[in-house]
Amino acid sequence: MEGKFEQDLGDSHHNPCVEIAMEIHKVETPPKRSSLQKLKNRLKETFFPDDPLRQFKGKSSKQKWLLGFQYFIPILQWGPHYNLNLFKSDVVSGLTIASLAIPQGISYAKLANLPPIVGLYSSFVPPLVYAMLGSSRDVAIGPVSIASLLMGSMLRQEVSPTLEPLLFLQLAFTSTFFAGLFQASLGFLRLGFIIDFLSKATLTGFMGGAAIIVALQQLKALLGIKHFTKEMGLIHVMSSIFHNTKEWSWQTILMGFCFLVFMLVARHISIKTPKLFWVSAGAPLLSMVLSTIIVFVCKAQHHGISVIGKLEEGLNPPSWNMLHFHGSHIGLVLKTSLITGIISLTEGIAVGKTFAALKNYQVDGNKEMIAIGVMNVVGSTTSCYITTGSFSRSAVNHKAGVKTVVSNVIMAVTVMVTLLFLMPLFRYTPNLVLGAIIVTAVIGLIDIPAAYQIWKVDKFDFIVLLCAFFGVIFISVEEGLALAVGISIFKMVLQMTRPKTVVLGNIPGTDIFRNKHQYKDAVSIPGFLILSIQSFISFANSNYLNERISRWIQDYEEEEETKSRSDLRFVILDLTAVSAIDTNGVTFFQELWSVVEKKGVKLVLVNPVGEVMEKLQNADGTDNLLRSNNLYLTVGEAVSSLFSSMKVVSSSHG
Repeated sequence: MEGKFEQDLGDSHHNPCVEIAMEIHKVETPPKRSSLQKLKNRLKETFFPDDPLRQFKGKSSKQKWLLGFQYFIPILQWGPHYNLNLFKSDVVSGLTIASLAIPQGISYAKLANLPPIVGLYSSFVPPLVYAMLGSSRDVAIGPVSIASLLMGSMLRQEVSPTLEPLLFLQLAFTSTFFAGLFQASLGFLRLGFIIDFLSKATLTGFMGGAAIIVALQQLKALLGIKHFTKEMGLIHVMSSIFHNTKEWSWQTILMGFCFLVFMLVARHISIKTPKLFWVSAGAPLLSMVLSTIIVFVCKAQHHGISVIGKLEEGLNPPSWNMLHFHGSHIGLVLKTSLITGIISLTEGIAVGKTFAALKNYQVDGNKEMIAIGVMNVVGSTTSCYITTGSFSRSAVNHKAGVKTVVSNVIMAVTVMVTLLFLMPLFRYTPNLVLGAIIVTAVIGLIDIPAAYQIWKVDKFDFIVLLCAFFGVIFISVEEGLALAVGISIFKMVLQMTRPKTVVLGNIPGTDIFRNKHQYKDAVSIPGFLILSIQSFISFANSNYLNERISRWIQDYEEEEETKSRSDLRFVILDLTAVSAIDTNGVTFFQELWSVVEKKGVKLVLVNPVGEVMEKLQNADGTDNLLRSNNLYLTVGEAVSSLFSSMKVVSSSHG
């Protein structure tokens, strides 16, 4: 028999590592831990992966109180070190983003079917709150297009903003309150992993589809249409456009097209020459000023061009008495707050982390959730609707040389001055320029390079992207998002229930074993079936794994009949990638042991991690699995030891 093994090995290109003498290492048993210790460790890794309490170790009570206040109110940490040089940079960046925030605030409020003044209110109070609580230096706070679209479209399903404007406004403030409460709760309870269910593919497709819907909605203003559909789908919007051609105004189209081209050219210049970022940053405000002057001088409001109208002067009035916590619309409010809260939170954290990576500093996701949530709760009581970190304004803020979050304070002060003294100047601002501003802003949300990259890397993720994209365009914004999230979760469940198992082979001349499909030089060891399970083992996949390994064994036996191969003697499971098992996982090993034993084959486990070993030890009927000659630290050691024992047995029979 020994001669047969030697012949089989000689046919495998080179003699594999099994001929090499090797020291066999023992698989250690993990230290005993109580159930309370295990639960404590699991909760810590789930909710406190960043270990925020480590900074309190070894500190006095006074220092702990100070660190605690600094943790929840970051301005107390960096504020004492603030200086004039930092202030100069923040003033420049703050004034720059204010020039963008004022026209965008008015425009996005219109997008949410709210009075334009609410957009300016929302660019005043929330940035001040964030300046005290936020951990990002670059984020510019204010209304954003997607959240505005979501809130406006969802609330309009039950309440008309034109027929019941006061009720609509009350529901918007209430939705903002609950969204902020939800966001802050995620931060306090450290449940930020919930927003991780929005994958990059889902967000890329959703943002792209929503950007197109937002842009198409602006055709109402750019064409001068008065009777426009309330639906968000592409078909309804296009049908409404071409069924109301009699309402098209050539004056509106001409002026709107000119300002749209002007802002798109300014945006293109800033992209091509980053140093000229101020060109695109100032273009919206300049467009508002120029269009307002043209309308005022030419009295264009009497010639088919609609204008914003009179806006009230003064700072944010309190709105806590407008919040509705009961009534027939509470279900709509909760649904709206949940969806807009998650989307705005995801966008805000993504913006903060993006620019933090560029400047090599850390942004605390949980602090950001608390900051964004608190500013929305406060905002809802001061006539503000939902706000978060804006991609476009944060990019301008970054390019303008922002140093700290004080730039948001400067922006808020500028908006305050506008609210107090400059509101009459917007009376003749045409709605068409607001539409052009929105179109210019949302174009940047269509990320074609990211979509192409997803296509190259993962085709299934690209399908998720397309589902989000077309779902938003053809169905609705919220249903398209739900569809994409559902498919992403289905993919995750599929990966859990159908984990990958691969056959390992030996790299000739080494004691290394790798996937035979990936490494073409890897060769099989006669009498050995070596498999790697690349997932945790649970109730969701234990039956599949049992069936899959049985098929591997069957395939091996069928190959024996066609090739002069030795009988299967050992099934080796490399458990390096198996991070955990549950009770079904224990049953899986027991059943597999029984199946292979009936075939006269020995089951061997390689490198079971601590939790796997612990659960196997605690279970009944696993004594055979845990014998020392069934456990090995590496595949190389297992093959070397078992092959040597095979030769000894062959020699004794010989």
